[in-house]
Amino acid sequence: MINIHEVIETNNMIEHDNLDVRTITIGISLLDCAGSTVAETCEKITEKILRIAGNLVKTGEDISKEYGIPIVNKRVSVTPVSIITAAFPEKAPLVGQALDHAAETLGIDFLGGYSALVHKATADYERVFIRTIPEVLASTKRLCASVNVGS
Repeated sequence: MINIHEVIETNNMIEHDNLDVRTITIGISLLDCAGSTVAETCEKITEKILRIAGNLVKTGEDISKEYGIPIVNKRVSVTPVSIITAAFPEKAPLVGQALDHAAETLGIDFLGGYSALVHKATADYERVFIRTIPEVLASTKRLCASVNVGS
């Protein structure tokens, strides 16, 4: 049971110590979204993200109101895109654009997962994918990228 002293202490932390929740994140597996074409893949990815994370921003706002603690960022994290685009890595930027569009539609702050996992070895498709990262980051607003080179 929360007592009055804990409520006062929390209020003081919010007012004086800038207490907040930095980020809330929903993780979404996109493994079932790989299609035979980039267009099909983009369509499946967009639909799944919008369906699963459609209430993320509202839920974050509701939690913030209920507890009186600001939630700074709302984020979606997805399966590393290099895996989903292994059949057409040179077209991965189109998937990046679809991810960014989904993030903008949802009103989230950022979407992580334009990524490659090369900590054990680097396949040809991953080399091609990695070369797309600068272009994609330069042409999107909410997308985050990474390359995992160690574990």
